[in-house]
Amino acid sequence: MALQNIGASNSDDAFYRYKMPKMITKIEGRGNGIKTNIVNMVDIAKALARPASYTTKYFGCELGAQSKFDEKTGTSLVNGAHETAKLAGLLENFIKKYVQCYGCGNPETEIIITKNQMLTLKCAACGFVSDVDMRDKLTTFILKNPPEQKKGAKGKKGLRRAEKERLKEGEAADEEQKKLKKDTKKKGTTTSKDGASSKVAAAAKKKANGGGSDEDRSASPAGSQHGDDNAANDDDGDDVQWQTDTSLEAAKQRIQEQLNAATAEMVMLATNEPDEKQQPRKAKEESPVNGTAKAAGKAAGATQNGVNSNNHETLLKEIKGKLSKGSAPGQLRTFLGSVAESPQEVMTALFEALFDGAGKGFAKEVGKKKNYISAAVQDEGSQMLLLRTIEAFCGKCSGDAVKEVALVLKVLYDGDVLEEESIVQWYEEGLAAGKSSQALKIAKPFVEWLQNAESESEGE
Repeated sequence: MALQNIGASNSDDAFYRYKMPKMITKIEGRGNGIKTNIVNMVDIAKALARPASYTTKYFGCELGAQSKFDEKTGTSLVNGAHETAKLAGLLENFIKKYVQCYGCGNPETEIIITKNQMLTLKCAACGFVSDVDMRDKLTTFILKNPPEQKKGAKGKKGLRRAEKERLKEGEAADEEQKKLKKDTKKKGTTTSKDGASSKVAAAAKKKANGGGSDEDRSASPAGSQHGDDNAANDDDGDDVQWQTDTSLEAAKQRIQEQLNAATAEMVMLATNEPDEKQQPRKAKEESPVNGTAKAAGKAAGATQNGVNSNNHETLLKEIKGKLSKGSAPGQLRTFLGSVAESPQEVMTALFEALFDGAGKGFAKEVGKKKNYISAAVQDEGSQMLLLRTIEAFCGKCSGDAVKEVALVLKVLYDGDVLEEESIVQWYEEGLAAGKSSQALKIAKPFVEWLQNAESESEGE
């Protein structure tokens, strides 16, 4: 099948990669029933990524003749006898209006119908959005027969969500690998210390049995002969004790050896004990003494919006310290998972540590630090905690920050931190509870936009 470049302006480019088949037509019938059959219209439409019914209808509109495309047989018919060159020229006009990008001329575009029932072409190469002339007759047909979307909004969000889950799994695997390496190093250190202590005990035993230093053995021939006999006995016996010396000196020596071995074990136990400063925060909180103190503190402190005032300041300082040291989102997630405070307390402290004193430009700051927020949002429950935290935080901030609540929600929605279901649920729960917060009022247009977009996607 002969191919040609898409677009008349690219006809002389030998290296142009966008191709389509040359048009093949056939005159059928006679008299008043004469028709022109575009034989390979399905292949042409597939190369242009447009439905074949669009091109067939365009020919009918431009020629003032009836046209029909049969979806079952793939037959494209236009009433009347028309030359191939004339139809090919009309196809070039169709490509300029409904296929090629108005910005870069690339044919890799997608027809999008806006909420105002306008047609636009979105270019996958440069991102330019072209406005189609709505005075053309074909636009009415396209609005009544919209093209099938390659990937819906939910499909794209599903892909981004799957990518985010893969990244989280990779970070978790990296952390597990690091822990295994640390454990292996600790075991190796313990084994080397055990070997050193066993060598010390063996040397002490050898000295007690009369095997002194090399200088002592060289100074005394009898001692040298005695040492050689002991070495031979050690090689032949392989730690087999043939007899037990019951004398007083031998008993004292055995007691001394046992003390040396016990002392070595005590030293090893002392080195293996974790430093009290390095113990996890959660372990300290679960101890009986700390648990009692914590319970007493909770009873004495005032609790508001699920946040304990006594523990809030401490946790806030710790999170700010982590951020000031440049901790990565993964490291911050690990730290937040180890604290003993409730999830709502953790979310509130994190948000205040990130955006303390926020005012004008609040949404931009959220966009810059959304990775840290994403580290604390793992499921739908944590999304609701984040939304309640934003509402409570805006109640304490200046008016400039509250005015940007809708922008903040959109930034977190576009960044896959918040889902549309959670945002709508938070808003409806606030209305059902009779809340009249400024955050809910300002977020209302964005929530309505989400609901309208959802209903439109379901209708399509």
